[in-house]
Amino acid sequence: MSQPLTVFLKFTRVISQRLLPKSIRAKTSAIVIAPLSLCLTLGCNMVLGSAIMLTHAPKANALKSESAIAVTIAQAPSTAPGELTQILTQMDATANRRDLSTLMQFYSSNFTHGDGLNRQSMENAIAAFWKRDQTLNYRTELQSWKKQGNGFIAETVTTITGNQKLDSRNVTLKSTIRSQQIFEGNKLVKQEILSEKTEMKSGKNPPNIKFNLPEKVKVGQEYFLDAIVQEPLGDDILLGTAIEEPISEKTLLSSSPADLEVLNAGGLFKIGKAPAVAENRWVSAVLMRSGGMTILTQRLRVVNNQ
Repeated sequence: MSQPLTVFLKFTRVISQRLLPKSIRAKTSAIVIAPLSLCLTLGCNMVLGSAIMLTHAPKANALKSESAIAVTIAQAPSTAPGELTQILTQMDATANRRDLSTLMQFYSSNFTHGDGLNRQSMENAIAAFWKRDQTLNYRTELQSWKKQGNGFIAETVTTITGNQKLDSRNVTLKSTIRSQQIFEGNKLVKQEILSEKTEMKSGKNPPNIKFNLPEKVKVGQEYFLDAIVQEPLGDDILLGTAIEEPISEKTLLSSSPADLEVLNAGGLFKIGKAPAVAENRWVSAVLMRSGGMTILTQRLRVVNNQ
């Protein structure tokens, strides 16, 4: 598995609920989306999810995107050597039983990550995440590989699923992370996330969302984000917002404020603009109705014009 960047929800009451219609007031609460480091095994390159604090106020947030690291890996997974597939399988199994000390034995002392993490900060992030009461399952599939020196370059896809009880609410998580790992002497020395998408839902009837966002844009380029509710809302009021922020070690464990707005249309339709420098961004869409809430977070890679 690579390291998952997932999104962790913390539910708390907020005074601003009294500003909402009575039909929604009892159902809503402030939310902190903090980066959960599920980052555990090969395929899960850190589902850190955006760090966002949501409060219910009728105010819109503007949207605003990593460096490409494409290495062509020619060999099919069916031809992979047993030592590589065994490492991936063992890392998944170790993560699923939350054996952190054994898991970290797969990481080189010189481990680096494209989001600025080293071995120690990775271990700290995983430990903090596993302290939370939740059920998680990691499943990594090898997509391609090639031999490099005394090790391998592997591209993997990790699927992370789970659920958690928060404030008497059940939160479900599904995250898919495509990542590139470099192994030397059976130790993981480097990880890069190529793409990731995380969906979290809570409540009895959260909105089902179709999420349209490019995986990669050029510096300074405009891009479109659509988060469209797929079923009729009836008399429900739809609240939502869209957020973007840079991905870095510094932002992993922090949260920033954001406001939910009442949406007249059946979803979010935003235009963002990539920053002037190449970097990774998290872009999140949050949509809430009286029956529940859905949060979608996707990595947006901003690359140089070439």
